[in-house]
Amino acid sequence: QVPLVESGGGLVQAGGSLKLSCAASGRTFSSHSMGWFRQAPGKERQFVAGVNWSGGSTDYAESVKGRFTISRDTVKNTVYLQMNNLKVEDTAAYYCAANRKGWIRREEGEYDYWGQGTQVTVSS
Repeated sequence: QVPLVESGGGLVQAGGSLKLSCAASGRTFSSHSMGWFRQAPGKERQFVAGVNWSGGSTDYAESVKGRFTISRDTVKNTVYLQMNNLKVEDTAAYYCAANRKGWIRREEGEYDYWGQGTQVTVSS
């Protein structure tokens, strides 16, 4: 059973918005920090945004700062990534991940659980 399930990806024009969701399945991640990563074809997976276990602290890659917002709903056991003013270069598969240590980390090797990803395609 995949512990994290992403949804909300799709095709959008540049300048548009999408909201990704990451729902926990079969377990709670209330004490984990959560992160969003993305991987474009031919490129390495990169950190996009992270939120700590309480939701009180967030971190963003410079390329998305001011456009993307990460949040979490501990009751629903769900993490969100609101993406505004999307650019063609945001096109990638987006992955949700959980880190049991509770504080935000940018390194993908620090994360213990991963979803299967959702595709975001931004057209010009």
